[in-house]
Amino acid sequence: MDTTIAHSTRRTRWVTRSVAAVAVVVGCALAGSVPPATAVADAVSPLHIDGSRFVDQYGRVVLLHGVNSVGKEPPYFAPGTVLTAQDAERLSRHGFNTVRLGVNFDGLMPTQGVVDTAYLDRVASVVDTLAQYGIHTVLDNHQDGLSKVWGGNGFPEWAIHSRPGAGESNLGFPLFYLMPSMNAGWDEVWNNTYGVLDYLGQALGALADKMNGNPGALGIELLNEPWPGSAFLSCFPNGCSGFDAKYQAAMQKLTDAVRGRDGDLMVLWEPNVTWNETMPTDLGKNPPISAPGIAFAPHDYCIPSQMAIYNGLPTFLRGLCPLQQGKTWGNIDAFTRRTGIPTLVTEFGDGDATVLSNTLINADDRFIGWQYWQYAAGTDPFAGDIGNQLVRTYPQATSGTPGRMIFDAATGDFAYRYTPRATGKPTEIYVSDLHYPSGYQVRVDGGTVTSPAGARVVTVEANASTPVTVYINRPGSKGATVPDGPVGTGSASGSASGSASGSGPGSGS
Repeated sequence: MDTTIAHSTRRTRWVTRSVAAVAVVVGCALAGSVPPATAVADAVSPLHIDGSRFVDQYGRVVLLHGVNSVGKEPPYFAPGTVLTAQDAERLSRHGFNTVRLGVNFDGLMPTQGVVDTAYLDRVASVVDTLAQYGIHTVLDNHQDGLSKVWGGNGFPEWAIHSRPGAGESNLGFPLFYLMPSMNAGWDEVWNNTYGVLDYLGQALGALADKMNGNPGALGIELLNEPWPGSAFLSCFPNGCSGFDAKYQAAMQKLTDAVRGRDGDLMVLWEPNVTWNETMPTDLGKNPPISAPGIAFAPHDYCIPSQMAIYNGLPTFLRGLCPLQQGKTWGNIDAFTRRTGIPTLVTEFGDGDATVLSNTLINADDRFIGWQYWQYAAGTDPFAGDIGNQLVRTYPQATSGTPGRMIFDAATGDFAYRYTPRATGKPTEIYVSDLHYPSGYQVRVDGGTVTSPAGARVVTVEANASTPVTVYINRPGSKGATVPDGPVGTGSASGSASGSASGSGPGSGS
């Protein structure tokens, strides 16, 4: 089936079903607060995978910048903890077009074999609210520490039979992963002991069915930070091909369960969590990843930073983070070369500005999207150094093939080059609402600005088939120069290196 037709059909199914649901509500007192389903459908364009990129229904390459919103403890999606329209408006205003929304097995199926449909309704409500503001949702099946049996979260107690031994020491996150009893519990998962993967597949399938046709649902991330269980030592120092083959089979089993309820919904696979200790992944080696619509969802953390945050390690050891993160990004490059599927970094940062900056520079250099850990409902954390880095000028939708780009968080200087392709829609560049207190200037080589002066989103139409370069900067700034070389090579320093830049059509004041 033609991709455009397939995704149009998916949207139509959801709109038809949602209009019927809204019609039922019209007669009640809350009817005035329910947005029409067509308004949601018009606000967000469904995305799909094309080769190694995320693309919209027009064929434009979409770059995703966003945040996590993960509530790990019940009551799930309760008032005061759930993202609201005010949160969605704030995120959209700051240029974020994706949210990684935490769900969990315990919430989906609190009773063995019984899916909680009220929980699904609450999830869908948040996805719809975000979609009204042009935000795509990744539904993250979250766990930390397997289950509350160990003081963690994720899997319901009934799903795991292992229990801590008498006198077994529990040092909390993240060291509780070394507990023998927890490793036995993870072995139950990977061996599908007691049918745990079958039940998880049933739960994720129900979630997929609830999202069927919803244009705001980007996909389901099948399992957050999966731990290898008793096989974890085999992952050091060079990765664990034996475990990863078993793990990939589990991911494929869950993928099949999702696709059985929604054949178009994207799924995201994480590497096993020893990745965060720089171990490479063998996903896609045996066998290759051949099913369509699968994306890679690695995290980019630094162990000294994490140990400083959670276990009191001296903070000066964070100086090792660039070295560790450089290895992580090398592992991402190797995976991309091997599989050709797209990457979305679904966690990074954790409040550490140094780690955050390293991730953003590497992601920009490779034209890879990300979701920052994390955003709490009702807050505005985008102040100071963290906000100044996260809120960026960047190309949200490129009508063509992306080239190199650079953004200087200190000055707001931005430059981007792409090779145009006719899609019927312009290239769209979000302009940071934090970096240009006196307005901005925009100049385009090889194209024309079609948006009004001072617009929050600059739209560009190519003049020909030759490369287009867009420059955005503060009035009077020297501006940035696009780095040399293709995407994914070289090293973007994060510093604007100087370029002529002046006013043009659409320049702000």
